[in-house]
Amino acid sequence: MRKFVIEDRRHIPPFNEPASELSVMGKQLKIHHAQLLEDYFGDRMEARADLPLQSVYDLPSDAGECLVYRDSIYFDREYLDMFYTRAREVAKAHGCGVRAAYAPDDRVFTTYVKPLTRSFEPYFDEHDNLIGYMTDLWYFPAGFTNSIRPVIIPTDPVEKGFYSVPHYMSQDGQDLTHFLSERVLFSIESWVHVYFANTVQGVFARGSRYEEYAKTHNLFQLKVLWQAILEWKQVLSSSAVVKIGKGTEIHPSAVVLGPTTIGNDCYIGPGVVIDNCHIGDNVTIDQGCQLMTSVIGNRCFFPFRASSYFSVFMDNSILAQNTCVQMCVVGRNTFVGAGNTFTDFNLLPSPIKAVGLHGLEETGQVVLGGCVGHNCRVGSGFVIFPGRMIESDTVLAASPTNRVISRNVSYQESLHHTMPGPIADRHQRYYPRPGEDIEEETW
Repeated sequence: MRKFVIEDRRHIPPFNEPASELSVMGKQLKIHHAQLLEDYFGDRMEARADLPLQSVYDLPSDAGECLVYRDSIYFDREYLDMFYTRAREVAKAHGCGVRAAYAPDDRVFTTYVKPLTRSFEPYFDEHDNLIGYMTDLWYFPAGFTNSIRPVIIPTDPVEKGFYSVPHYMSQDGQDLTHFLSERVLFSIESWVHVYFANTVQGVFARGSRYEEYAKTHNLFQLKVLWQAILEWKQVLSSSAVVKIGKGTEIHPSAVVLGPTTIGNDCYIGPGVVIDNCHIGDNVTIDQGCQLMTSVIGNRCFFPFRASSYFSVFMDNSILAQNTCVQMCVVGRNTFVGAGNTFTDFNLLPSPIKAVGLHGLEETGQVVLGGCVGHNCRVGSGFVIFPGRMIESDTVLAASPTNRVISRNVSYQESLHHTMPGPIADRHQRYYPRPGEDIEEETW
């Protein structure tokens, strides 16, 4: 088995980086792919690195058995397993290549994947009836062939609410719910897709899978209960559902509820509450912080009373005291100051929009936070409206006339541009837009 990667060099706003460099469940997407395929195929996967492709049509016809994927899509082990199993059956029966596809009425696809996405090609039968949407994941039994059959991979979603709300915050008077999939494939074309892949279809779906598994496996329930009794802990706080890395220190008064994973050499302070999160290595979470259904990257720092709800933090970021982020994405090496508020609900009944590769479009979400790029410095006291984003390398400080962020903020609006040269030069531009040049530092 060989793997071939189609490079997608399009930059995702506001990060100004290709999707393969962004983080999903604490790992860069390209690292996630490499580790997933190595773990799944083991010795069957050839160790040699083939040159990246520009298109699937560049695949050699003598490549042998191979998997081809675009590096800006995210898929998990469950999706890969079903696709590979079904693809081999179809290829054996028809002697053709196989391409993964979504059913057109799949609730996960229509709710989370299709908005802000243009990459999935529709295909029709001979009567022009829509059959599905083809993804950029292929299997070839013996190298490239023009004969390719789409195979629909179902997501088997479970509908679950994440909180009850008054009728005016819901659609058609129903509580807010999410469709949590059994297997996931996303095309990362917006920061909103990064949010969905990490939270809704990441830690939230993981918790749902745990619940569904526990309902149907009595022996597993007994194992978890027995582990909790041995440890004198509440069931969801036992080591059966809370995985803690080496060297991690957790204060006795902290509450950690599973399913949660905490990496190595972390510190969890007194009064901290953590519920269904993925936390990386060398993370410090100080007194009184609250984290729920969030993904926290390596070496992040949360001082006292910082809160994260359904949000994503990439590596080396800081969320200062008394700041609450809800349904947001924060890039790496970014500082978000004290007392900021990221709102997630439009007060007037207008659709929430966000920027992707194809401009400003509706997200289809009733509630959604904002996004801060890489290497940003956001001062204290801001109110950020839903769906807004702050471009990478931007510095912001609130003033009496500038405390509400009601539109997207570009790098050209960064505060450091107004400072004297010696001060401005201290803040470097690390993530330019495509075509921009970075001025090299001189001695």
